[in-house]
Amino acid sequence: MASEDVKAARDSAVEKIVNLAEEAKLAREEIKPTSHAVLSICKSLVAGGVAGGVSRTAVAPLERLKILLQVQNPHNIKYNGTIQGLKYIWRTEGFKGLFKGNGTNCARIVPNSAVKFFSYEQASKGILYLYRQQTGNEDAQLTPLLRLGAGACAGIIAMSATYPMDMVRGRLTVQTENSPYQYRGMFHALSTVLREEGPRALYKGWTPSVIGVIPYVGLNFAVYESLKDWLVKTKPFGLVDNSELGVVTRLACGAAAGTVGQTVAYPLDVIRRRMQMVGWSHASSIVTGDGRSKAPLEYTGMIDAFRKTVKYEGVRALYKGLVPNSVKVVPSISIAFVAYEQVKDLLGVEIRISE
Repeated sequence: MASEDVKAARDSAVEKIVNLAEEAKLAREEIKPTSHAVLSICKSLVAGGVAGGVSRTAVAPLERLKILLQVQNPHNIKYNGTIQGLKYIWRTEGFKGLFKGNGTNCARIVPNSAVKFFSYEQASKGILYLYRQQTGNEDAQLTPLLRLGAGACAGIIAMSATYPMDMVRGRLTVQTENSPYQYRGMFHALSTVLREEGPRALYKGWTPSVIGVIPYVGLNFAVYESLKDWLVKTKPFGLVDNSELGVVTRLACGAAAGTVGQTVAYPLDVIRRRMQMVGWSHASSIVTGDGRSKAPLEYTGMIDAFRKTVKYEGVRALYKGLVPNSVKVVPSISIAFVAYEQVKDLLGVEIRISE
Protein backbone atom coordinates (compact mmCIF):
# COMPACT_ATOMS: atom_id res chain seq x y z
CA MET A 1 0.00 0.00 0.00
CA ALA A 2 2.83 2.32 0.88
CA SER A 3 4.59 1.56 -2.44
CA GLU A 4 1.41 2.40 -4.31
CA ASP A 5 1.22 5.77 -2.49
CA VAL A 6 4.84 6.49 -3.39
CA LYS A 7 4.18 5.57 -7.02
CA ALA A 8 1.10 7.80 -7.13
CA ALA A 9 3.03 10.70 -5.59
CA ARG A 10 5.86 10.19 -8.07
CA ASP A 11 3.47 10.10 -11.04
CA SER A 12 1.76 13.24 -9.76
CA ALA A 13 5.07 15.06 -9.42
CA VAL A 14 6.13 13.99 -12.93
CA GLU A 15 2.78 15.17 -14.29
CA LYS A 16 3.20 18.57 -12.61
CA ILE A 17 6.70 18.94 -14.03
CA VAL A 18 5.46 18.06 -17.52
CA ASN A 19 2.60 20.54 -17.20
CA LEU A 20 4.96 23.28 -16.03
CA ALA A 21 7.24 22.59 -18.97
CA GLU A 22 4.30 22.79 -21.38
CA GLU A 23 3.14 26.06 -19.83
CA ALA A 24 6.64 27.50 -20.08
CA LYS A 25 6.82 26.51 -23.74
CA LEU A 26 3.47 28.15 -24.47
CA ALA A 27 4.54 31.28 -22.60
CA ARG A 28 7.70 31.54 -24.71
CA GLU A 29 5.65 31.15 -27.88
CA GLU A 30 3.29 33.92 -26.72
CA ILE A 31 6.09 36.30 -25.73
CA LYS A 32 7.85 35.96 -29.07
CA PRO A 33 5.04 37.34 -31.26
CA THR A 34 4.29 39.99 -28.64
CA SER A 35 7.91 41.16 -28.73
CA HIS A 36 7.79 41.09 -32.51
CA ALA A 37 4.62 43.22 -32.49
CA VAL A 38 6.21 45.81 -30.17
CA LEU A 39 9.32 45.96 -32.36
CA SER A 40 7.15 46.36 -35.45
CA ILE A 41 5.27 49.23 -33.82
CA CYS A 42 8.53 50.96 -32.87
CA LYS A 43 9.87 50.59 -36.41
CA SER A 44 6.64 51.97 -37.83
CA LEU A 45 6.82 55.01 -35.54
CA VAL A 46 10.48 55.59 -36.42
CA ALA A 47 9.72 55.40 -40.15
CA GLY A 48 6.86 57.88 -39.79
CA GLY A 49 8.99 60.28 -37.75
CA VAL A 50 11.88 60.20 -40.22
CA ALA A 51 9.49 60.74 -43.12
CA GLY A 52 7.97 63.79 -41.44
CA GLY A 53 11.28 65.38 -40.46
CA VAL A 54 12.90 64.93 -43.88
CA SER A 55 9.91 66.11 -45.88
CA ARG A 56 9.24 69.24 -43.80
CA THR A 57 12.85 70.38 -43.64
CA ALA A 58 13.09 70.07 -47.42
CA VAL A 59 10.27 72.60 -47.89
CA ALA A 60 10.74 74.76 -44.76
CA PRO A 61 11.22 78.11 -46.64
CA LEU A 62 7.96 77.62 -48.53
CA GLU A 63 6.17 76.61 -45.33
CA ARG A 64 7.24 79.82 -43.59
CA LEU A 65 6.29 82.00 -46.56
CA LYS A 66 2.86 80.36 -46.73
CA ILE A 67 2.12 81.25 -43.11
CA LEU A 68 3.37 84.83 -43.55
CA LEU A 69 1.10 85.26 -46.58
CA GLN A 70 -1.86 83.81 -44.67
CA VAL A 71 -1.72 86.26 -41.79
CA GLN A 72 -0.36 89.50 -43.30
CA ASN A 73 -2.61 92.56 -43.40
CA PRO A 74 -3.97 93.40 -46.89
CA HIS A 75 -3.29 97.14 -46.32
CA ASN A 76 0.40 96.66 -45.65
CA ILE A 77 1.73 94.06 -48.07
CA LYS A 78 5.31 92.88 -47.56
CA TYR A 79 5.10 89.45 -49.16
CA ASN A 80 3.69 89.59 -52.67
CA GLY A 81 4.01 86.18 -54.27
CA THR A 82 6.33 83.20 -53.93
CA ILE A 83 9.53 84.47 -55.58
CA GLN A 84 9.26 88.02 -54.22
CA GLY A 85 8.40 86.70 -50.75
CA LEU A 86 11.40 84.36 -50.62
CA LYS A 87 13.70 87.12 -51.87
CA TYR A 88 12.35 89.54 -49.25
CA ILE A 89 12.95 87.06 -46.43
CA TRP A 90 16.48 86.39 -47.72
CA ARG A 91 17.24 90.12 -47.97
CA THR A 92 15.83 91.12 -44.59
CA GLU A 93 16.57 88.04 -42.46
CA GLY A 94 19.18 86.06 -44.34
CA PHE A 95 19.46 82.31 -44.79
CA LYS A 96 18.33 81.60 -41.22
CA GLY A 97 15.12 83.49 -41.89
CA LEU A 98 14.11 80.94 -44.50
CA PHE A 99 14.16 78.21 -41.87
CA LYS A 100 12.75 80.18 -38.93
CA GLY A 101 10.36 77.99 -36.97
CA ASN A 102 11.60 74.80 -38.65
CA GLY A 103 13.08 73.41 -35.44
CA THR A 104 9.72 73.81 -33.73
CA ASN A 105 8.01 72.46 -36.84
CA CYS A 106 10.17 69.34 -36.80
CA ALA A 107 9.64 68.93 -33.05
CA ARG A 108 5.94 68.86 -33.90
CA ILE A 109 5.95 67.04 -37.22
CA VAL A 110 8.20 64.13 -36.21
CA PRO A 111 5.80 62.81 -33.53
CA ASN A 112 2.83 63.98 -35.62
CA SER A 113 3.98 62.04 -38.66
CA ALA A 114 4.91 58.99 -36.58
CA VAL A 115 1.47 58.91 -34.94
CA LYS A 116 -0.30 59.68 -38.23
CA PHE A 117 1.24 56.86 -40.27
CA PHE A 118 0.93 54.37 -37.42
CA SER A 119 -2.68 55.39 -36.73
CA TYR A 120 -3.51 55.01 -40.41
CA GLU A 121 -2.17 51.48 -40.46
CA GLN A 122 -4.06 50.49 -37.33
CA ALA A 123 -7.29 52.22 -38.41
CA SER A 124 -7.04 50.56 -41.83
CA LYS A 125 -6.64 47.13 -40.25
CA GLY A 126 -9.59 47.71 -37.91
CA ILE A 127 -11.85 49.09 -40.66
CA LEU A 128 -10.88 46.28 -43.02
CA TYR A 129 -11.68 43.67 -40.35
CA LEU A 130 -15.11 45.20 -39.69
CA TYR A 131 -15.77 45.51 -43.43
CA ARG A 132 -14.96 41.83 -44.00
CA GLN A 133 -17.14 40.83 -41.05
CA GLN A 134 -20.03 42.90 -42.36
CA THR A 135 -19.81 41.70 -45.96
CA GLY A 136 -18.88 38.11 -45.10
CA ASN A 137 -16.12 38.32 -47.69
CA GLU A 138 -12.73 37.41 -46.20
CA ASP A 139 -10.99 38.56 -49.40
CA ALA A 140 -12.52 42.04 -49.44
CA GLN A 141 -10.16 45.01 -49.77
CA LEU A 142 -10.39 48.59 -48.60
CA THR A 143 -12.37 50.86 -50.90
CA PRO A 144 -11.29 54.48 -51.53
CA LEU A 145 -14.06 55.64 -49.17
CA LEU A 146 -12.85 53.34 -46.38
CA ARG A 147 -9.29 54.57 -46.91
CA LEU A 148 -10.63 58.11 -46.63
CA GLY A 149 -12.17 57.20 -43.27
CA ALA A 150 -8.95 55.60 -42.02
CA GLY A 151 -6.93 58.62 -43.11
CA ALA A 152 -9.37 60.99 -41.41
CA CYS A 153 -9.06 59.05 -38.14
CA ALA A 154 -5.27 59.12 -38.37
CA GLY A 155 -5.22 62.85 -39.11
CA ILE A 156 -7.48 63.76 -36.19
CA ILE A 157 -5.49 61.65 -33.72
CA ALA A 158 -2.10 62.98 -34.85
CA MET A 159 -3.21 66.60 -35.10
CA SER A 160 -4.87 66.62 -31.69
CA ALA A 161 -1.83 65.02 -30.03
CA THR A 162 0.57 67.68 -31.29
CA TYR A 163 -1.66 70.74 -31.75
CA PRO A 164 -0.11 72.97 -29.04
CA MET A 165 3.26 72.72 -30.79
CA ASP A 166 1.62 73.65 -34.10
CA MET A 167 -0.01 76.66 -32.48
CA VAL A 168 3.23 78.10 -31.07
CA ARG A 169 5.08 77.18 -34.27
CA GLY A 170 2.72 79.50 -36.15
CA ARG A 171 3.57 82.36 -33.79
CA LEU A 172 7.30 81.70 -33.95
CA THR A 173 7.12 81.66 -37.73
CA VAL A 174 5.49 85.07 -38.19
CA GLN A 175 7.74 87.04 -35.84
CA THR A 176 10.72 88.87 -37.37
CA GLU A 177 13.87 90.54 -36.02
CA ASN A 178 11.98 93.87 -35.77
CA SER A 179 8.94 92.48 -33.98
CA PRO A 180 8.24 94.24 -30.65
CA TYR A 181 8.14 90.97 -28.76
CA GLN A 182 10.13 87.78 -29.24
CA TYR A 183 9.43 84.21 -28.29
CA ARG A 184 12.85 82.70 -27.64
CA GLY A 185 11.88 79.19 -28.69
CA MET A 186 9.19 76.54 -28.56
CA PHE A 187 9.25 75.95 -24.80
CA HIS A 188 9.39 79.66 -24.04
CA ALA A 189 6.42 80.21 -26.35
CA LEU A 190 4.46 77.36 -24.74
CA SER A 191 5.11 78.64 -21.21
CA THR A 192 4.32 82.25 -22.19
CA VAL A 193 1.02 81.33 -23.81
CA LEU A 194 0.07 79.20 -20.81
CA ARG A 195 0.91 82.01 -18.39
CA GLU A 196 -0.64 84.91 -20.29
CA GLU A 197 -3.57 83.29 -22.13
CA GLY A 198 -4.32 80.05 -20.31
CA PRO A 199 -4.33 76.36 -21.38
CA ARG A 200 -7.26 76.77 -23.78
CA ALA A 201 -5.18 79.17 -25.87
CA LEU A 202 -2.95 76.27 -26.94
CA TYR A 203 -5.92 74.85 -28.84
CA LYS A 204 -7.08 78.00 -30.61
CA GLY A 205 -8.08 77.09 -34.15
CA TRP A 206 -8.52 73.43 -33.23
CA THR A 207 -12.07 73.19 -34.63
CA PRO A 208 -11.22 74.27 -38.20
CA SER A 209 -8.13 72.08 -37.92
CA VAL A 210 -10.25 69.02 -37.15
CA ILE A 211 -12.65 69.83 -39.97
CA GLY A 212 -9.78 70.52 -42.35
CA VAL A 213 -7.73 67.45 -41.45
CA ILE A 214 -10.56 65.11 -42.47
CA PRO A 215 -10.42 65.92 -46.21
CA TYR A 216 -6.70 66.77 -46.15
CA VAL A 217 -5.17 63.71 -44.52
CA GLY A 218 -8.07 61.49 -45.54
CA LEU A 219 -7.69 62.37 -49.22
CA ASN A 220 -3.89 62.14 -49.00
CA PHE A 221 -4.01 58.51 -47.91
CA ALA A 222 -7.06 57.58 -50.00
CA VAL A 223 -5.70 59.02 -53.26
CA TYR A 224 -2.17 57.71 -52.67
CA GLU A 225 -3.16 54.13 -51.79
CA SER A 226 -5.94 53.92 -54.39
CA LEU A 227 -3.73 55.31 -57.14
CA LYS A 228 -0.97 52.84 -56.28
CA ASP A 229 -3.42 49.92 -56.32
CA TRP A 230 -4.83 51.04 -59.67
CA LEU A 231 -1.35 51.28 -61.19
CA VAL A 232 -0.38 47.82 -59.90
CA LYS A 233 -3.59 46.24 -61.24
CA THR A 234 -3.75 47.96 -64.65
CA LYS A 235 0.02 48.36 -65.28
CA PRO A 236 -0.36 51.37 -67.63
CA PHE A 237 2.55 52.86 -69.60
CA GLY A 238 4.95 50.23 -68.27
CA LEU A 239 5.14 51.98 -64.87
CA VAL A 240 4.94 48.73 -62.90
CA ASP A 241 7.73 46.17 -62.80
CA ASN A 242 7.00 42.81 -61.15
CA SER A 243 4.01 44.29 -59.28
CA GLU A 244 6.25 46.92 -57.69
CA LEU A 245 6.16 50.69 -58.21
CA GLY A 246 9.39 52.60 -58.64
CA VAL A 247 10.39 55.54 -56.47
CA VAL A 248 9.57 58.09 -59.19
CA THR A 249 6.10 56.61 -59.72
CA ARG A 250 5.41 56.65 -55.99
CA LEU A 251 6.58 60.27 -55.83
CA ALA A 252 4.07 61.08 -58.57
CA CYS A 253 1.30 59.31 -56.62
CA GLY A 254 2.20 61.32 -53.54
CA ALA A 255 2.20 64.55 -55.54
CA ALA A 256 -1.30 63.83 -56.86
CA ALA A 257 -2.52 62.98 -53.36
CA GLY A 258 -1.05 66.13 -51.85
CA THR A 259 -2.47 68.39 -54.56
CA VAL A 260 -6.01 67.08 -54.14
CA GLY A 261 -5.95 67.15 -50.33
CA GLN A 262 -4.47 70.61 -49.83
CA THR A 263 -6.70 72.29 -52.44
CA VAL A 264 -9.86 71.03 -50.72
CA ALA A 265 -8.75 71.85 -47.17
CA TYR A 266 -6.76 75.08 -47.70
CA PRO A 267 -9.37 77.70 -46.62
CA LEU A 268 -9.66 75.97 -43.25
CA ASP A 269 -5.88 76.16 -42.87
CA VAL A 270 -5.97 79.92 -43.42
CA ILE A 271 -8.70 80.36 -40.79
CA ARG A 272 -6.81 78.12 -38.36
CA ARG A 273 -3.66 80.26 -38.65
CA ARG A 274 -5.58 83.48 -38.11
CA MET A 275 -7.38 82.12 -35.08
CA GLN A 276 -4.04 81.07 -33.59
CA MET A 277 -2.95 84.73 -33.56
CA VAL A 278 -5.99 85.85 -31.52
CA GLY A 279 -5.14 86.69 -27.91
CA TRP A 280 -1.49 87.42 -28.68
CA SER A 281 -1.07 91.04 -27.58
CA HIS A 282 1.60 91.73 -30.21
CA ALA A 283 0.00 89.82 -33.07
CA SER A 284 -1.54 92.85 -34.76
CA SER A 285 1.79 94.67 -34.93
CA ILE A 286 3.52 91.62 -36.36
CA VAL A 287 1.00 90.79 -39.07
CA THR A 288 0.63 94.45 -40.12
CA GLY A 289 4.30 95.05 -40.72
CA ASP A 290 6.64 95.36 -37.76
CA GLY A 291 4.42 97.73 -35.80
CA ARG A 292 4.00 100.47 -38.43
CA SER A 293 0.22 100.28 -38.14
CA LYS A 294 -2.30 98.60 -35.90
CA ALA A 295 -5.33 96.55 -36.85
CA PRO A 296 -7.83 94.66 -34.71
CA LEU A 297 -7.28 90.93 -34.71
CA GLU A 298 -10.28 89.47 -32.99
CA TYR A 299 -12.45 86.50 -33.95
CA THR A 300 -15.12 85.01 -31.73
CA GLY A 301 -14.93 81.64 -33.48
CA MET A 302 -14.42 79.81 -36.75
CA ILE A 303 -17.57 81.14 -38.43
CA ASP A 304 -16.75 84.70 -37.38
CA ALA A 305 -13.23 84.32 -38.75
CA PHE A 306 -14.60 83.10 -42.09
CA ARG A 307 -17.17 85.93 -42.20
CA LYS A 308 -14.71 88.74 -41.38
CA THR A 309 -12.02 87.42 -43.72
CA VAL A 310 -14.42 87.23 -46.68
CA LYS A 311 -16.14 90.53 -45.79
CA TYR A 312 -13.00 92.64 -45.51
CA GLU A 313 -10.65 90.86 -47.89
CA GLY A 314 -12.82 88.85 -50.26
CA VAL A 315 -13.03 85.13 -51.02
CA ARG A 316 -9.51 85.16 -52.49
CA ALA A 317 -8.15 85.78 -48.99
CA LEU A 318 -9.12 82.20 -48.09
CA TYR A 319 -6.46 81.08 -50.56
CA LYS A 320 -3.63 83.39 -49.49
CA GLY A 321 -0.37 81.48 -49.69
CA LEU A 322 -1.88 78.73 -51.86
CA VAL A 323 0.85 79.00 -54.52
CA PRO A 324 3.85 78.48 -52.20
CA ASN A 325 1.80 75.88 -50.36
CA SER A 326 1.13 74.04 -53.62
CA VAL A 327 4.81 74.21 -54.51
CA LYS A 328 5.56 72.93 -51.02
CA VAL A 329 2.91 70.22 -50.76
CA VAL A 330 3.82 68.36 -53.93
CA PRO A 331 7.40 67.51 -52.86
CA SER A 332 6.51 67.38 -49.16
CA ILE A 333 3.77 64.74 -49.40
CA SER A 334 5.70 62.82 -52.06
CA ILE A 335 8.88 62.73 -49.98
CA ALA A 336 6.93 61.80 -46.83
CA PHE A 337 5.18 58.80 -48.38
CA VAL A 338 8.26 57.50 -50.18
CA ALA A 339 10.59 58.10 -47.20
CA TYR A 340 8.13 56.27 -44.96
CA GLU A 341 7.99 53.24 -47.24
CA GLN A 342 11.73 53.23 -47.87
CA VAL A 343 12.60 53.42 -44.16
CA LYS A 344 10.11 50.68 -43.31
CA ASP A 345 11.55 48.56 -46.10
CA LEU A 346 15.07 49.08 -44.71
CA LEU A 347 13.84 48.16 -41.23
CA GLY A 348 12.15 45.06 -42.59
CA VAL A 349 8.55 45.95 -41.75
CA GLU A 350 5.59 44.89 -43.86
CA ILE A 351 3.97 48.03 -45.27
CA ARG A 352 0.91 46.71 -47.12
CA ILE A 353 -2.09 47.18 -44.90
CA SER A 354 -4.91 47.18 -47.44
CA GLU A 355 -4.70 43.70 -48.94
